[in-house]
Amino acid sequence: MAPSQEKPELGDLIEIFRGTYQHWAIYIGEGYIIHLAPPSEHAQAGAYSMMSVLCDKAMVKKEQLWDVVGNDQYTINNLMDDKYEPRPVRVILRDAHSLLGQELPYCVFSGNCEHFVTELRYGKAESRQVRKAVEVGVGVGIAAVFGVGVLAAAAAIFGSGNKEKKSTQ
Repeated sequence: MAPSQEKPELGDLIEIFRGTYQHWAIYIGEGYIIHLAPPSEHAQAGAYSMMSVLCDKAMVKKEQLWDVVGNDQYTINNLMDDKYEPRPVRVILRDAHSLLGQELPYCVFSGNCEHFVTELRYGKAESRQVRKAVEVGVGVGIAAVFGVGVLAAAAAIFGSGNKEKKSTQ
């Protein structure tokens, strides 16, 4: 999808392309967005951003759109406008601002950045990324992330076991 050439309007959803997944934010005006960001989610995080699936907490942040986008592409994507009526902009902005600075539970399947912004805009926490991944039997991006997570966990578990065996011989 080509980056958006139009200026976002208050309450618009911003989809930021991070390679194997998309990060989501909501536009609040004057170049700022509010988004749910796990500790590893930032523009220069690269592959480390994928490790956000291993986090269980994330922070609600207000940042400049361009600081979050970095070198990535983005688009305005009010993905569910044809399915749900957006909540009034004043309500979206009020609720988004009321959450600023809060640490919220984070779960890639039920409480990620896309769930966060769709809840604000539509009153429905949904994630198209997760739905698509589940429909395909676990999408390539999420499978890769979990593969990395599983490998890291296996290395921690089995790697330490091998060291113990060597030290006792």
